Amino acid sequence: MKALLTNYHQSPRKVRLVADLIRGKTVPQARVALSFLMQKSSGAFSKLLESAVANSRNSGMAPEALVVKHVSVDKGAVARRTRPFGRGRSGTLRKTYSIVKIELAPYSAKATKGKAVRKPAKKLEARS
Repeated sequence: MKALLTNYHQSPRKVRLVADLIRGKTVPQARVALSFLMQKSSGAFSKLLESAVANSRNSGMAPEALVVKHVSVDKGAVARRTRPFGRGRSGTLRKTYSIVKIELAPYSAKATKGKAVRKPAKKLEARS
């Protein structure tokens, strides 16, 4: 179940902060996280998440049994504007758009069980 948001008027660097927050969470957890987030892009992400959930309902899957498998934020079109600066110069303002892709997958505790645990790194011993 996929959903796509094109030409979202915010830079990809700012949108990736929200994408990293919901990646790997279940759909109810992602909804709660987005509802309390004060970022500008959280509203667009919640609409995109609901679109992906609607696509999954058409496939016959329950939204509570889904997890956010993949979220990617890519750079879209760049609108260039000129602006006057001091001493008779002019400069270019670049307004960057974003392309956001979200993919939901069925949640299985067995598949995520081994991936959640990380092994600690080995400590290097000092040589004398």
